[in-house]
Formats: sequence, structure tokens, C-alpha cells
Amino acid sequence: MGGILLLEDGKSFTGEAYGAKGTRVGEVVFNTAMTGYQEVLTDPSYAEQIVVMTAVHIGNTGVNDEDPESDRVWPSGFVARRFSRVHSNHRAQAGLDQYLRQAGVPGMHGIDTRALVRHLRDKGAMRAVVSTDGTPADELWRQLQAWPGMVGRSLALEVGTRERMLLHDPASPRLRVALVDGGAKRNIGRLLAQAGCRVELHPIDAPAEAWMEGNDLVFLSNGPGDPAALPGVVEQVRRCIGKRPVVGICLGHQLLGLALGARTFKLPFGHRGANHPVRDEETGRVEVTSQNHGFCVDLDGLRAAGGQVTHVNLNDGTLAGFRHDAKGVMGVQFHPESCPGPRDSAHLVLDRFLEFAEARRPAS
Repeated sequence: MGGILLLEDGKSFTGEAYGAKGTRVGEVVFNTAMTGYQEVLTDPSYAEQIVVMTAVHIGNTGVNDEDPESDRVWPSGFVARRFSRVHSNHRAQAGLDQYLRQAGVPGMHGIDTRALVRHLRDKGAMRAVVSTDGTPADELWRQLQAWPGMVGRSLALEVGTRERMLLHDPASPRLRVALVDGGAKRNIGRLLAQAGCRVELHPIDAPAEAWMEGNDLVFLSNGPGDPAALPGVVEQVRRCIGKRPVVGICLGHQLLGLALGARTFKLPFGHRGANHPVRDEETGRVEVTSQNHGFCVDLDGLRAAGGQVTHVNLNDGTLAGFRHDAKGVMGVQFHPESCPGPRDSAHLVLDRFLEFAEARRPAS
């Protein structure tokens, strides 16, 4: 059975079907990571996106029960130049094809992904439909046109926890952390636990008082969708500022920028992959980072709001991190929890974020 990827500008790519049979619509984006495809597939920030991997071979190492960053596969579709039909790794428990079939996610390969990615770089990420079940072209076009896109979408409200839960509770915690879940990856909680913190997971649409109650630090997670579509969440973040130290990564970073009075905007094709260089303006060090986002905080607006730029994306000069000492907030646009790697920036969670919060720990 063949597969087709149809873009909203009319361009199409045909190839070989892989994974589940079906038709799914989403925003087609590309990821430049060489490895870590299982973490990509289980990252909630990829909700309603069709992910194109730029690495030539994907699936060689299979999948396992240890690497997922959530309890399900989130992308609407998965595309590569060549998916492996066999896998070879001592940790593998199944193959990628079986994994996608069980998740109900259609994939396709055998296409010129270099041409596809160049097209997306020129034209930008766009609506698309991937089909591996023979759905007629006119029906594919109808479904594509009916999909609303990413701008204005509050997807973070749909992917996170719906109830408060305790993840880690050591006898003598370094800090008590409220992890606000808009699509949090598991390794965020793991790193905070590794650092000796008490970690409590909270819904992103809970009131600020619930986040702050009994906690020293409010930690805003990553997540999908448009941050500007979450004005209620931004208001709750604003209510925390000055009462608790607040840090954020990815979507959390964007929500903090909005809470300070900056604006966010959609990037042409986003930053997705495990090889994005970022300069730490405080140390001069360049770190290779893991990123997955399609929106960004306006740098000039952040400065006008009194924020200090701490990190800059070296590929396009966009804002990659900031702090506001007077208000007790800090955020980075990338994934310091490093799943998939690299681990250059893990120190931000293990050290800098926590030291920032410890210096501002509320009086008991």
C-alpha cells in the first residue's frame, strides 16, 4: 500500500506506507535529530503535528518501555526517508512499525525528505494530511482544509494531567516544586527528583493558589499549541509572580514572557531537533540543545518588560532564555531535561533553576 503526504499549498509527496493504516491531519514540521525518535514520538509538544525526520534511517534501534516521555504517541503522522523494517539493539522490545500500528499513527517513507524539508524551510510549516489507506484525493483536500491549524490553539489544556498528583516526596526535600503540566515530559520530574526535590504535578488550568500552596517553586513545563491562546493560564502565572519564584521551559518560557508583558509570535518553520546551538550570555558558553517549538517570545518586547536576555539561538538570533531578577522569574526556550539529548543544558534544571529558587525561597 502506498502513502501520500498532501500539503496545503498543493504540493504532494508519495511513498510507501508504514505504521498504521489511516488518514490524519496536522501541521507538517521537521526534526533534525539523528537519534531519540521514541522520545520525539512520545513528547506531548508534538500533538497534532506530522513529524518529518531529516536523518536518513529511522527505526534501527527499535523501541522499548524505558524511553517514552509520556504514556502515548502524540504526532498525527511520522515521515522519514527510510524506516527500518528490522531493528538491532540490546534494549529493544519491539519494532517501530509495530509501535506506530499499535498507536494508530500512519507513517510513510521512500520520499525525498531533503526536498520536503527545503520546501518547508522556504514556505514555512503548514497544514498537511498524511494518508496510507487509499482515501480519495478530494476527501484528503476536504479534511486538510477543515483542520484549524496551530495559531490560536490551546492544545496544552488537552494533553496534561487533569488532577494533582505527587511524583516524588523525599524525607528532607531540597525544594518543594509545583510542576505545572501543559505537556510535561517525564524526564523533567526525574531530574527534579534526582536533585532531591519534592515534586507535585499540577494541571495547567488550576488556580495559582493551588500551584503555590505548600511549594517553594512553580515550574512551568513544555507543551503544544499557541501560548497566546492561553490567557487564563497567563493570568494565573502573573498572580504567582512576586509570591513564588517561577521558572519555565519551552511553552512555560513563552507563558512567562506573556505574563511579563512581552508578546509571542509564530516562527516560520520552528526549531525542532537535538542539535540547536544556543549561547549562554551570562557565561559565554555555547551549548547544543534539544528544541521543539513553533512559537517564540519577542526579544525586544522582553527587554522592554525589564527582562534580561540570558540565552540566544545562534541559528537565527531569536530569544532562547531570559530572567527577571526583580520579579523572580527565569525561562529557557529549549529542553534542558535533555530527552532526547544532548545533555549540555541539564545543569539548568539541576543547578541554576534550583539555586535561583533557593535564593528566593518564601519564608515559612
